[in-house]
Amino acid sequence: MVLDMLCSRFAASLHRALLLTSSIALLLLGACGDDSGGDAGLDSSVDASVDSGFDAGPPPVDIDFSGSGPVAGPSGAGSFTLGVATAAAQIEEDNDREQWWPWSMREEDGGLGKGAAFVGAASGGWARATADVALLEEMNLDAYRFSVSWGRIEPTRGNFDESAIAHYSELLDALVSAGIKPMITVHHFSFPTWVDDPARGLECPAGPTDADLCGLADPAGADATIAEAADFACLLAERYGDRVDEWATVNEPVNYLLASYGVGSFPPGRDLLVTDFDRLVDVFRNYLRMHVAIYDAIKRCDTQDADGDGANALVGFTLNTVKWVPTRRNAVSDDPEDVAAAAAVEYVYHYLFVDSILNGSFDSNLDQTADETHTDWTGKLDWLGVQYYTRTGVTSAPALIPQLGATPCFGGFDFGACLPASDETHWVPTMDYEYWEPGIYDVLTDFSERWPDLPMTVTESGLATEVGRRRAEHVVRSLEQIARARDEGVDVRGYYHWSLYDNFEWAEGFVPRFGLYRVDRATFERTATEGATTLGEIAGSRQLSATTRESYGGLGPMTPEP
Repeated sequence: MVLDMLCSRFAASLHRALLLTSSIALLLLGACGDDSGGDAGLDSSVDASVDSGFDAGPPPVDIDFSGSGPVAGPSGAGSFTLGVATAAAQIEEDNDREQWWPWSMREEDGGLGKGAAFVGAASGGWARATADVALLEEMNLDAYRFSVSWGRIEPTRGNFDESAIAHYSELLDALVSAGIKPMITVHHFSFPTWVDDPARGLECPAGPTDADLCGLADPAGADATIAEAADFACLLAERYGDRVDEWATVNEPVNYLLASYGVGSFPPGRDLLVTDFDRLVDVFRNYLRMHVAIYDAIKRCDTQDADGDGANALVGFTLNTVKWVPTRRNAVSDDPEDVAAAAAVEYVYHYLFVDSILNGSFDSNLDQTADETHTDWTGKLDWLGVQYYTRTGVTSAPALIPQLGATPCFGGFDFGACLPASDETHWVPTMDYEYWEPGIYDVLTDFSERWPDLPMTVTESGLATEVGRRRAEHVVRSLEQIARARDEGVDVRGYYHWSLYDNFEWAEGFVPRFGLYRVDRATFERTATEGATTLGEIAGSRQLSATTRESYGGLGPMTPEP
């Protein structure tokens, strides 16, 4: 075909530029937001009768959930934790020591003007941190996953803000007092500006300084960054380990590295997919090293068993996942080349990082065979956080990513890789992707087969919507699929919904609303959606009742987005 001929001729010069565009829209940056207006659309009214409810077949039965337990270790086997998640960079106001502040500030105000909106006041989550614990109590939840802002704790290298340390300590005290288990994410998509200043430009000719370590992409800066991350993690473990036993080192490594160091859509804004692919591979390796350094630091510095299970610290990381489907000409394909293309993309996103840590190895050319040995990495993963939002297609014709022999569906470009939604009501307009319920089941069962001794928790899953009932459907259908996996023996120990309330959705700004609680952008008032009340009823009863499933569950049409 003419397209194939052109792609073959120009692939060498175009594939990195095309991958830049594709990576932005691989739809793997799952997290959340709000719009810039008030609450005129609060829980938009939609006729619930348009939702077909549960699929035809045997009537649904009650699904019971056991109580909360440790995220790893034998004492947590069979337990199930219900919680929610947030990230400091997305919810905290006036966080001017983190990269997202200068990155998203409008140019006329002295910033770089990147993304759809300035993070600014975000969701007012700093001043309201302890008050927001009441929202968790209203929903009868077991746990809260959140991150601690490194830039607030250490605003300049080596200088620590004791008031910021105390602030998070007060939040932990409030959680413990309410009977809510904390899980801390050490690094969630943002560094302090002194680690890798996005205003500097792509290179770091002066080399690492206290004001700018040059970050993970600089040979000398990477070592310093990793050492500083370990020191930060140790400080958190020392100060908070008496109340925290469950830790995530990093969040969604492949997404983060592609967005921040590959395509320049996140700070620090490096574009190594276009300019230096081998250097991007170095950044991947460095981020794995950072996980290991944080893991080791927490294990060394958290000396207290907060929950009495015999383990001072249970340390993992979270991984974004997608249901990858082989496609051709916008339809599911069984062509061996398309199947291989989907498998190659799946390998990079799903398996590369976990295999590297469990096996103490690294695959530097992404050919699905490790070619480096790193014995100091081996087994440094107590549990895995699984994060799922969507499914999408991958084709081999054309193969615009030569290293993988693949072209994923991306943005406004199709090339035959994109699939229509299984049902138009499953399309998520503000994120431009499909929510497909069985994907989380497929991922969990696949991971269980590949890593049978690795316990998992769903640490994020959510839906951007203006309609509370739609969010309730997502909660119920996700829990149905997780319960299905558990019934088959998969060791899944919990579900954390993304997100507690509407927040800053990274490059997308405040338009996508993922919150169980809707945030009024003018007053920051939090208002429960139908998703919050539904999850609260499930958590309070430890049961997903047949009646609730009949109303919200199954695989059929969802309540439409207005």
